[in-house]
Amino acid sequence: MISLTSPHRTRAHDWPAGLKLAGLCLASTAVFLTDDPWVMAGLLAALALAYALPGRAFLRAGARALRLVLPFVVLMLVWHLFTRDLRMGLMISMRMVLLVGLANLVTMTTSLQGMMGVMRWLLTPFRRLGLPTHLLETAIPLTIRFTPVLIARADALALAWRARAARRPGWRLVLPLMMQALDDADHVGEALRARGGPLKPAEQED
Repeated sequence: MISLTSPHRTRAHDWPAGLKLAGLCLASTAVFLTDDPWVMAGLLAALALAYALPGRAFLRAGARALRLVLPFVVLMLVWHLFTRDLRMGLMISMRMVLLVGLANLVTMTTSLQGMMGVMRWLLTPFRRLGLPTHLLETAIPLTIRFTPVLIARADALALAWRARAARRPGWRLVLPLMMQALDDADHVGEALRARGGPLKPAEQED
């Protein structure tokens, strides 16, 4: 659901990553402190304005990322309509959209290097205890980097299927996508081994 850094520059791109992530934590906590749907609607309007201010291209990129939440919102609303508690369904759905939208906004305006710098700082106490935090610092950027790659692979497989069959692919793409993901993981593992594996921060500086 989270996109990579947007190429469309905004003022928020120049803000410190730690400040944005701390603000995200506080805002995510504050979302659960209100049960007023009008307050939530106002927060969603403010979020939409934050996406719209940098321009149409930035707004479209953010809207594409939020489309992934739509099926969950529909499912939530249908379930609470069935249980006759539509107000609760609306609150949960608005919270979901707001939380994902805020996280995506931070990701779009923060470089991966900046995020990893914050994580490296947060892991400092564990590193002083002798724990191999460099493994985590290597795994997380790889996971974030390969998420859009896997999405693109899935889209390409779906296009290839539709070019050869009238039926929707559905679950049939799971196995080939899994095999491609394992193949990519094998190549990345070989590349890391060829370079000596994940290096500790001190070794990287040398």
